[in-house]
Amino acid sequence: MKADLLIINAKELLTIAGSNTPRTRSEMNKLGIINNGAIVVKEDKIIDVGYTEDIVKKYDNPTKIIDASNKVVMPGFVDPHTHPVFKQTREDEFEMRIQGKSYVEISQSGGGIRSSIAGVRETSEDELYKLAEKRINKIISNGTTTLEAKSGYGLSTESEIKMLKVIKKLNENLSIDIIPTFLGAHEFPIEYKDNKEKYIDILMNEMMPKIKEMNLAEYCDIFTEDHVYSIEQSRRILNKAKELGFKIRIHADEIKLIGGAELAAEVGAVSADHLGAASDKGIKAMRDNGVIAILLPGTIFSLGMKSYARARDMIEAGLAVALATDYNPGSCNCDSMQFIITLACLQMKMTPAEAIIASTINAAYSLGLGDKIGSLEIGKKADILIMDMPSYQYLPYHFGSNNVETVIKNGKVIK
Repeated sequence: MKADLLIINAKELLTIAGSNTPRTRSEMNKLGIINNGAIVVKEDKIIDVGYTEDIVKKYDNPTKIIDASNKVVMPGFVDPHTHPVFKQTREDEFEMRIQGKSYVEISQSGGGIRSSIAGVRETSEDELYKLAEKRINKIISNGTTTLEAKSGYGLSTESEIKMLKVIKKLNENLSIDIIPTFLGAHEFPIEYKDNKEKYIDILMNEMMPKIKEMNLAEYCDIFTEDHVYSIEQSRRILNKAKELGFKIRIHADEIKLIGGAELAAEVGAVSADHLGAASDKGIKAMRDNGVIAILLPGTIFSLGMKSYARARDMIEAGLAVALATDYNPGSCNCDSMQFIITLACLQMKMTPAEAIIASTINAAYSLGLGDKIGSLEIGKKADILIMDMPSYQYLPYHFGSNNVETVIKNGKVIK
């Protein structure tokens, strides 16, 4: 039989084979490991998976063979929460936080998200593209093969459309899949800080219909938090988004418990993200309504806070848990899912297997792609990492450098 690519002799091949649903409870510890494993690719799909000795007998003269001796082969990382399109970084705020200022204090004094708005509004689409392209290439080198990318630093119709056009162009030109999310409700722009209802009207009746008409975003997201969008405001905005045909994501209960997790369940959100302050009631509501919890430990780490999401309680309650970087210019300038896995293990007491599941198949389901990516199974896209490490446990253990040796996307080596 003919094949385009054979990867053979993997010390551990993490297939993550299992049920066709997000993994919960004990399923989050099942990596489907094949020792001395091999995987076969034709065009952009996986066509066979098994033991090396069996695979090599079946396929003769493949176009390319990669020997993964003493290495781990696993699915590419899926990062379901990022903000990669912006002008300038905000390392000055990092120093302010070290000196004792809180995220909310910085935001309310004109920093935070608002400080990124002027840069995006003043910068051309081409310049924003070049900046984001460089960042995403670094993200790829760290093993991410599918990325969700949000707008939210324009907060005007023109600038939000500009950001989403950049995201569309990045998806068309770069080698990975980039899923677009509209986040016009990321903050209230300074010109509407005393007339929030006017901005909400623009958001609901101008921005969202136009962006939907232009087919620039698959999801609509909102920052539901005590100092930004209230539960009532969020409910109105998200219901309008659903009416227009957007799928829903929500930043929920990051800093204070205000019922964001419960709202995510109520409106049928695909995911609720952050959840550092989520209640038992909110966790149960998300579980019962099929909402995936996307946890962002890098943000809590970068903010110097202690309020990590209660991953153990969520997993034991049967809630599907995913991980993401929250890569952004302010609260978490982290482009490595590998480091996020380390934080998940150390700070949220997830096992290495749970953290890997959360960074691959569960993250894929949070983007509606669990039937296409996130595991190494026959018929799925050949999005594969070859990791220079002796075991999957080594991934969170060896932090601070890049364990990725080879990145394969759609059957092609891209790093």
